[in-house]
Amino acid sequence: MAKREYTSYQKKAISNYYQNLDQIALQRLQELVTELYLADTDKKRDRLWEQVQRAMKNLNVQPAIAEHILKTKDVQVLAKNLQDWLKKK
Repeated sequence: MAKREYTSYQKKAISNYYQNLDQIALQRLQELVTELYLADTDKKRDRLWEQVQRAMKNLNVQPAIAEHILKTKDVQVLAKNLQDWLKKK
């Protein structure tokens, strides 16, 4: 397979994406908190909590904290931790 060549614009966009990956993941977690507050079915909540788990893994959240949040499945606990993570960034 031929190696793909990117334009300088594309290279810069790719570089910026990877430099801002933490902010992107934090923003996604903020969106998930909102969606969890508004979720009206258990099936939707379960799907959103799976997405929260993936987002926390991408952020390299300490396993003990992530496990606690996922075990309690309390949106307020997630929101509180998210505020702390945002202050650190």
